[in-house]
Formats: sequence, C-alpha cells, structure tokens
Amino acid sequence: MSDAVEVVTFGCRLNAVESEVIRAKAAGATDTIVVNTCAVTAEAERQARQSVRRLRRERPTARIVVTGCAAQIDPQSWAAMPEVDRVLGNVEKLDANSYAGDGERTQVDDIARARETAGHLLTDLAGHSRAFLQVQNGCDHRCTFCVIPFGRGPSRSVPAGDVVAQTRALVEAGYNEVVLTGVDLTDWGRDLPGTPGLGALARRLLKLVPQLRRLRLSSVDPVEVDDDLLALLGDEPRLMPHLHLSVQAGDDLVLKRMKRRHLREDVLRLVERARARRPDVVFGADLIAGFPTETEAMFDSTLRLIDEAGLTWLHVFPYSARAGTPAARMPQVRGDIRRERAARLRAAGAQRVEVFLRGQIGRTVEALIELDGTGRTPHFAPVRPSLRLPARAVVPLRVTGVAEGHLTAVSVERVAA
Repeated sequence: MSDAVEVVTFGCRLNAVESEVIRAKAAGATDTIVVNTCAVTAEAERQARQSVRRLRRERPTARIVVTGCAAQIDPQSWAAMPEVDRVLGNVEKLDANSYAGDGERTQVDDIARARETAGHLLTDLAGHSRAFLQVQNGCDHRCTFCVIPFGRGPSRSVPAGDVVAQTRALVEAGYNEVVLTGVDLTDWGRDLPGTPGLGALARRLLKLVPQLRRLRLSSVDPVEVDDDLLALLGDEPRLMPHLHLSVQAGDDLVLKRMKRRHLREDVLRLVERARARRPDVVFGADLIAGFPTETEAMFDSTLRLIDEAGLTWLHVFPYSARAGTPAARMPQVRGDIRRERAARLRAAGAQRVEVFLRGQIGRTVEALIELDGTGRTPHFAPVRPSLRLPARAVVPLRVTGVAEGHLTAVSVERVAA
C-alpha cells in the first residue's frame, strides 16, 4: 500500500496542470492512482485503457480513479472496466471531496453547465522547469473532427487579476518562465467585462510582474491573434519569439470541411505580419494528415504550406475518427494513406528543424535549463550544454553545433575564460 497519490497524465499541457491540482486535492487519499485521460485521438484513449489494466496488475489493492476528457465524454465505458473503482468528470476531478470516502462510482456532471475557471493556485509543478498557467478552459467552436468541447465545456476565462497573482506566486517560487495555456487560448477574455484580448492580458502580466524573465504562449488560433499581441511581440523581448499555430490543414476545401475559421491565406498573412514585428519569430503548427475526403492534391497544399509559411516545430497527427463528430460520417481516407501522409509531413518538418538549428551555430542564446540538464532557447530549440547547470535558471550559451536534433553549446562564461 502507498500513502502517496499517483497521477498518470495523458494529453495536453492543460491536463498536466490539472494533474498537479489533482495531486494536491487528493493528497489525503491513500493507495490511490488517478488516471487523467485524453480524448483527442483514439490512440490516446487506447493508451489510457492499456495503462489502467497494467496499473491494476501492478497494484491489485490500489483504488484506481479515471478522469479527464475521455472519462467526461464516455463515463459509462470507463465505469464498465473491472479495473476502475471511480470515474470523475473534468469539473469533479478538481474537487477534493471527490477523492474522500466511498462516494458514487460515477461522478460526471453535464460539462455544458460548467462555469468554473482555474481557481487553484499552484506554486510547484512536479517535473517541470517552466510553469504552465491555465488562463482559459473550454471551447465554443465546433470543428467537425473534434470532441474536446464535449469534454471541456464552454469557453471561460480566468480574470486577469487572478492570472497576475498566480504568476507572481510562481515567480516567487523560482520559476523564470511561465507558459499561458488553455483549450482555446486566444479566446481568452471574450466572456469577461470589456472583452479584453490575449494581447492585453500578456501586456498587463509583463508590466505588473517585471521579475518574470520569460513569457510563452501555448497553441494559438491563426484568426484570433489580435493586433495588441502582435504589437507586444515586437515591443517586448520577454515574450518569447515562438508562436504555435492551430493550423490543421493547408487546403481551403479541407479547412472548410473541418469547419475551421481560417483559410490558407490567413496563415500566410499572420506569419508575414508577425515577422514584420519580430523578424526572428519561429512558428510551430498542428497538422492533421488524411482528413476525410483529402485528395493527394489537397494534401500537397498542406505539405507546401510548411515551406511557404516557414513552419518549423510541427505536431503531426494522422486523422482519427471520433464517434459522434461530423467528420466521422464523411468518406474516410484509408488508414495506410493517412499514416504515409503523416510520415511525409514529419519528414518535411524534420528538414525545417535541421535548417533552423544549423542557422543557430555560432550564436549566443539564453536557455532555460530543464530538470534533466538540457535547455530550451527562446525559439524553443532544444539545447544540450556542455556543463551541468542549475535547473530553472536562464543562462547565456554559445551554440557550437547540432547533434541528434539538439543544439550543442558551451556557457558564455566558459568561452570568456
């Protein structure tokens, strides 16, 4: 029997943040394992179920609690697993009462009625050198491939004052970099008085917390990046020159069938405007390969967008049909073709990364040191310093080369010596 609560996390950075909240809320529970699931793909759910079965074999007496988006969307299927003792929804998982005693086996409320925001203050994120700060939850849009709104509920924002207070606490706890996260991050503020934008939040945060060394954003929607955020990108060096775009596809017909709010030209226009403000800005992107009805010509439009937009850090997913979504009822692309197209996108991305990394040789960069001794530059490039440096520190490094997808570097102090 273990007195510590074990939390197993699948999926996004938001889940990672909430897993730390769960760890705190469930601290009084004994011999308990909480599996925080993801529903973005069928593979993510498969891995979570596999993990639950393995955990039961390894810990036959432990209480296994399943929560997260997959549990919120389909609680009955998780409750039907003999290995599972309790199923909690995405609201219930953040309530300490959910982990006390022998309550109902399934506690999952209607997520469409959720109005909570991140009312928890974290100052220690185990296993992370940067702090992930939840400022938004839920999504009001209905992309045809996505089940996440059914797992997260309507869009809701954390008030700016709370974000500032949480950031101050994180900086005081020793974090030099804060990453703003959300399900639909650039939707932040639309439900608040005056409907402020994400740019206003970032500007206020950097002004009121001058001790914060680095501010980074998680995924942003190409059509929701507001003018103030672009202006801040050019004005404020503490806002990292790295934007990860929720692109999904580079063909207009596919984007319309996805029910995305942007077209190909919108992505190209955004990267052009951002580079005009900050010439060294680097872009990442989420891309889906083999969306229903995607022809080879449509796929080629997405492949070409990587170079045309100058996308570097790619998250590529073969399309995964999710039950109940409109896309699941569209004519499907064969699985082998989806996988092959995903491989081609990843290969193109790897080439872009190699070119970018080699362009960094000889430069001096400031790296945030990770707990494992590696680091990340402002452009999110991974770097391996030649010496062991303190975790969470921001240190100047001279880039000496590229090896195995990482920059190699020596400390500037060592070069000067």
